[in-house]
Amino acid sequence: MDEFPLLAALFEEEERRPWTVSELNEQVKAAVERQFASVWVEGEVVDFRRASSGHWYFNLNDGGSQLKCVCWKGTNWKIRFKPENGLMVRIRGRLTYWEAKGELKLTVDSLEPVGEGALLVAFEQIKAKLAAEGLFDEVLKRKLPPFPRRIGVVTSPSGAALHDILTVLGRRARSVSVVLIPAQVQGETAGAQIARSITRANLFCERCIESDRIDVLIVGRGGGSGEDLWAFNEEVVARAIRGSAIPVISAVGHETDFTISDFVADLRAATPSAAAEIVARAEAEICERIDRQSTQLTNLINYQMLSARNELQSLAMAPVFAEFPSYLRELRYRVDEAVVDAENAVDTRLGTNSERLREITARLSPIRLSANVAENKKRLALLDHRASAVASEVTNTRHRKLEKTMTKLDALSPLSVLTRGYSITQKPDGKVVRDSHQTSAGDRLNIRLARGRLEAEVRSVTSDE
Repeated sequence: MDEFPLLAALFEEEERRPWTVSELNEQVKAAVERQFASVWVEGEVVDFRRASSGHWYFNLNDGGSQLKCVCWKGTNWKIRFKPENGLMVRIRGRLTYWEAKGELKLTVDSLEPVGEGALLVAFEQIKAKLAAEGLFDEVLKRKLPPFPRRIGVVTSPSGAALHDILTVLGRRARSVSVVLIPAQVQGETAGAQIARSITRANLFCERCIESDRIDVLIVGRGGGSGEDLWAFNEEVVARAIRGSAIPVISAVGHETDFTISDFVADLRAATPSAAAEIVARAEAEICERIDRQSTQLTNLINYQMLSARNELQSLAMAPVFAEFPSYLRELRYRVDEAVVDAENAVDTRLGTNSERLREITARLSPIRLSANVAENKKRLALLDHRASAVASEVTNTRHRKLEKTMTKLDALSPLSVLTRGYSITQKPDGKVVRDSHQTSAGDRLNIRLARGRLEAEVRSVTSDE
């Protein structure tokens, strides 16, 4: 009977108690999760969905059956790429049984593409996304300054990249100063550190004086595996480079290595040393140009001196230099004659002026001046007396004339008539009333007397006719 448990159950004397669904699901959950605590499984991703919470939900299909899978947010941030429908993947995880719904799910712990590296898939996904946003457009790329004086380097302080850059600049561009903005260039947090260093360099330039600003920023590191260089493929680094106000040179790995930073930067250098060569090239070209122009200037000066020497020799042999001494002697004789004539003219002019001075001195003797002054005083006193008399007469005449005019005006003034008992009657608008027909009963009138005014109302109008 033990070999046939179903048959044995028919002959049991005591009926067994059935399990509840919850009890059965609990037993299934314990058995499944104990038996399949860690499994590897391959299949095709279908029905992929990223929830608003950040969790991934999809089915794993091998053509014959499928298995529900879930990758929690706390796990999927470490996965280098984003799964897509139709992608073959290899999953390491554990089977879990959801008791409430009786569903079997595979909880994902790690996820890798099958037949293609995860880093390459992630690289292509990030590259396509940023290219669609236009971060790689050539119109956004800026030219480097023609003669950079201060270079910022975002890299590890202990890496070979910094040593290579300093060696090249020390050999080819000693006038260029270097500012190190340290950052971790490998590991899970390297991308965020590189982005922060780029932002820090830009903040420094915004707050410093003009002479201390960074002209070019070199972002990079030495060679390594794809995993080692991955920090320069991260989206946060690409956006920091594109948002930098300082032109950026990407110098990551070796000549054959390409990263997202190379596509988004203003210029790509094959290696950190090549980036330093690009920066130093401007100074080297200027020095070479100065050397060439110095050589050309020296040759030109030598040619000009040789031409001048030949011209001097030609002039020295010209007939004019033989005739020049006699010409100078003739000029000297003419100058001497002119000097004598000038001296004679000056002596004559001095004699004439001396004679006139004596005459003027005689006229201005003290006795004659005193007599002239006394005579002029008498004449001035007489003129003053005459002027006073004339002014007094004119004043009296005009005063009498003014009195006569005032008398006439007073006689013609209407105000003087008022003093004799007459008055002036006016309407409110100021018109003078000369005829009774100009008014009517009820009109108000203003009457002006010699002293004061009266306001009156017309009671009746009587005509003299």
